[in-house]
Amino acid sequence: MRTKAFSPFLAVVLFTMLTYSCQQAGGLGYETKTATEEGYTYEYVSNDDSNTRVYTLDNDLKVYLSVYKNAPRIQTFIPVKAGGKFDPANSTGLAHYLEHMMFKGTKTFGTKDWEAEKPLLDEIEQLYQDYRSIEDPEARKAHYAKIDDLSNKAAEFAIANEYDKMVAYIGAKGTNAYTTEDRTVYTNDIPGNQLENWLEIEAERFSMIVNRLFHTELEAVYEEKNRSLDNDYWKVYERLYSHVFDGHKYGEQTVIGTIEHLKNPSITDINAYFEKYYVPNNMAVCLSGDFDPNETIKLIDQYFGQLPKSDLEEYVMEPATPISNSIVDTVYGPDAEFLNMAFRFGGTSSEDYAMLKMVDYLLDNSTAGLINLNLIQKQKVLEGGTYVDNLNDYSLHFFSGSPREGQSLKEVQDLLLSQIELIKNGEFEDWLMEAIVNDFKKNKMRALESNYSRANDMVMAFTNNMPWQDYISLIEKMEAITKEDLVQWVKDKYQDNYVVIHKINGEDPNKMRVEKPAITKVPVDRSTKSPFFEKIEAREVPPIQPVFVNYENDIQRATLASGIPVLYNKNKENKIFNLYYLLDFGKNEDPTLPLALDYLQYLGTADYSNEAFNKELYKLGCSFNVSATSDRTYVFLTGLDENMVPAMQLFEDLLMNPVADSEAMKGMVVDMHKKRADAKKNKGTILFSGLMNYVQYGPESPFTNVLSNEQLDQLQSDLLLSKIRDILQTEHRVMYYGPKSLADVTEVLNANHNAAEDRKPAPERKVFAKLGTEDPSVFFTDYDMVQAEIIFSSKGPDYDPEIAPEARLFNEYFGGGMSSIVFQEIREAQGLAYSVFSSYQQGAKVDQNDNMMAYVGTQADKQKEAMEALIDLINNLPESPQNFENAKKSILEKIQSERITKTSVLFNYLSAQEKDLSYDIRKDIYEKVQEMDFADLKNFHTKYVKDKNYNVAVIGDENKIDFVALNKYGTIQKLSLQELFGYKDRDPNLLN
Repeated sequence: MRTKAFSPFLAVVLFTMLTYSCQQAGGLGYETKTATEEGYTYEYVSNDDSNTRVYTLDNDLKVYLSVYKNAPRIQTFIPVKAGGKFDPANSTGLAHYLEHMMFKGTKTFGTKDWEAEKPLLDEIEQLYQDYRSIEDPEARKAHYAKIDDLSNKAAEFAIANEYDKMVAYIGAKGTNAYTTEDRTVYTNDIPGNQLENWLEIEAERFSMIVNRLFHTELEAVYEEKNRSLDNDYWKVYERLYSHVFDGHKYGEQTVIGTIEHLKNPSITDINAYFEKYYVPNNMAVCLSGDFDPNETIKLIDQYFGQLPKSDLEEYVMEPATPISNSIVDTVYGPDAEFLNMAFRFGGTSSEDYAMLKMVDYLLDNSTAGLINLNLIQKQKVLEGGTYVDNLNDYSLHFFSGSPREGQSLKEVQDLLLSQIELIKNGEFEDWLMEAIVNDFKKNKMRALESNYSRANDMVMAFTNNMPWQDYISLIEKMEAITKEDLVQWVKDKYQDNYVVIHKINGEDPNKMRVEKPAITKVPVDRSTKSPFFEKIEAREVPPIQPVFVNYENDIQRATLASGIPVLYNKNKENKIFNLYYLLDFGKNEDPTLPLALDYLQYLGTADYSNEAFNKELYKLGCSFNVSATSDRTYVFLTGLDENMVPAMQLFEDLLMNPVADSEAMKGMVVDMHKKRADAKKNKGTILFSGLMNYVQYGPESPFTNVLSNEQLDQLQSDLLLSKIRDILQTEHRVMYYGPKSLADVTEVLNANHNAAEDRKPAPERKVFAKLGTEDPSVFFTDYDMVQAEIIFSSKGPDYDPEIAPEARLFNEYFGGGMSSIVFQEIREAQGLAYSVFSSYQQGAKVDQNDNMMAYVGTQADKQKEAMEALIDLINNLPESPQNFENAKKSILEKIQSERITKTSVLFNYLSAQEKDLSYDIRKDIYEKVQEMDFADLKNFHTKYVKDKNYNVAVIGDENKIDFVALNKYGTIQKLSLQELFGYKDRDPNLLN
């Protein structure tokens, strides 16, 4: 079953407060208090499980701190209240472009000679200002050539990617940023012992903006814009926003900006925007992880407290035009048909929000919502659901739906709207609202286990201008809602006041793309290091000792009376259990299995109809999922541990005694044909499932190992029921992570796990042979798109644990994150792609081949250049001592500070077993990487990567692809969708 997205809440450890004072702030059961420790005063909220501290420094910088010691790491966010709605109307996309430029350094780092570089950057800024006023195409081209020439001169003084190198050096993960309508947020996950280094880097970073390497980064933004133009879902999203937010900045300008504004960027406007909004009284530092809050606030004050605050212009919201009648619009594109519909409400901080979340879960909670039971389970629509898009100024209640074969989007729309009418009539059971509140509480417990979730909630509270007390009181507000109040609210709010966009399969008459300007490759200096970076390197930090999983001590084992092995790890944090039954075969061995598991979601038992079963499970605060990967089947039950026994009994009765439903079976087959047809229209599925498998395996792959359409039509309910019953009758293992002791778990399983004593063996494993590259091929599939996306793949040797350290170091150095060689060269130096990466992938099992792969997504007119640049890098490994030492340090810092805990301990053990390992392979990596030099890396590259043949997969518009350029990589094979997917297109007339 799918999982409903949930905005999590924060967690952790109790602090001892020294001085107290109170103030009432209007929450339900919460009270905001203040405390002072070691000279710093902070606010906290009583009954807040996270014990989050909220400080305000003298320069009005907000600081949110929450301690969670799951691992010696810290999740960091730096949010700025500066998103797309703050862009000047004549310079849209500015906030997003500024976000990109914040990775380019300052006058202190990222430059070899600031005094020499600055005049050139000032001149480039003026050239861009002049460029905006030039209209003649030839004059613009000539002027841009001047920009390009001067940019190359300025680039000689730049140290590319020095920010990324520094944070990689200190062991950061997840280095990134994002911009929305309301905020721009910068993120890193850092080792706890590197906090001061991170603070010094970030305080310097936010002290000024330097728009160096501007024109190559502009190319990356062009690529990002083109990717959005190739995405039907994004086009629908933007069209819907334009209607639902008519008259408001959310609808009048997009975050990424218009093509016209992207073609005429203004560095002057970016600098002014930075000076206006990137000030401490408009920013926050949000941290969750392993740290001492008293020492941390001193360090934050030391580095960020020096930033001068500035007068802020108060944001005044221009209200959107009222929606008095429904608005229906249409978007065309190559993807399958679907609709998005939205009602508009007050923002996240408004009184609407708690009521809106309750209505959202009444309609769709993945198990017992009205849409789940009445439309999905009863096969009234192919897909359907809701979610809340929570913005500052407004919130949207989003509805989505996909039609069954022969069904119109208008019919889907009416079915979705009909579920709102049920709420207006009070036609939902009284227990459901209480169960929803309990569901939120359960999700809150889960969110407490995630530093990312906690710190992200800090970001949302800050950027929504919400006191922490108000932000964390959502559940209490929901608890206070009565059925009568909710019904009346829905009657008042859900009228003919919605916008719906019908996405139709067909050629987009408004197809656009951003044309690339001519740019010259800029030099990339990989050897120079700024004095600032050297200072970071020189700082001594307290060491963190790595901790590796000890499979004998960290996992407890038991054997049930039936002989089934149990792997156990105790949940010491909350009252949630996770129970797995693992079967060591999957859809590779039995392509019918996924269909049987799909059928299960429509079935009930002798005692419970399908609807009654789902309601009963939701009442218990539990949920299940049964899925088959290529080589394993997962049977998963989770929820409140106090209800584990009744949930098990209910669930296992369904597995052992499912009752056939011939109508559901018929409908499932019809819907499967529609899903197959829709998949052939989805670019992501074509590329990353179809072409990715074809380039690695050829025509016979795990992806094409499916039933034919004829076999699908001949499926019988009895066969699928037997597959379901066989789950507990086949050899399997049990894994448990929860609060019960191993003895208690064993007792519960012995009493309630209905596994046969004489179990069937798992079927013999089926392994698909990887495609060789002796005679390389280029596999091309035509798709209506602006970009071209390309995958290189080369079969390697069988898995060998001896080269795991070398493979890890190669990936970190060459093809990993934003500090890698591939990213620096393809995106930063040449501006050839927004997205590019490369990886030497070791086999997941002892008898599986390794694979060397690389990916680049680029404009179609840069396909030839991008491919040549990428394959040249792969074959001719650039040597950079600094990048090499950074890569080593990054790996060591990450391993030292990461901790494998909770269910990850169990899955880490399973992964080791599949590779015939009796220990945590990270130990070998950690020990060997310390001793490696560049010659070791070069030897690995020469043996496993350099000058190998590659099979290549390409997806793009046939009329834009350079096939002459493709010819040099191998014999071109144009693949039909039938060849990619393994089944023919289906005649819709045969589906009745």
